[in-house]
Amino acid sequence: VQLVESGGGLVQAGGSLRLSCAASGRTFSSYHMGWFRQAPGKEREFVAAISNTGGRRYYADSVKGRFTISRDNAKNTVDLQMNGLEPEDTAVYYCAADRANSLIVRTTSRQYSYWGQGTQVTVSS
Repeated sequence: VQLVESGGGLVQAGGSLRLSCAASGRTFSSYHMGWFRQAPGKEREFVAAISNTGGRRYYADSVKGRFTISRDNAKNTVDLQMNGLEPEDTAVYYCAADRANSLIVRTTSRQYSYWGQGTQVTVSS
């Protein structure tokens, strides 16, 4: 599966952005999907994940209540709605796919097999 992110940009603190990830192929519903981010000088970290059916969602504590992950299996897309953005949210955001061989939705980057190229999100104070 190939993944392409879009929707990044520059926003002031307190603002909102919506990231979208488009997946190729006809087996999108066979993958759990995740969003990760990497700030300069830091390791890639988990942001949010959603099960292949969309029924289960998981969030990092740092974004809980501000970010919402969703997916549309008919359109092969997974989105990340980001509200109440803070300067600490500045990073390159990556979409990732993990084949749903089990019900477990993973939250560590090394367990995801497919990655997009990333999209930059910059939040100014």
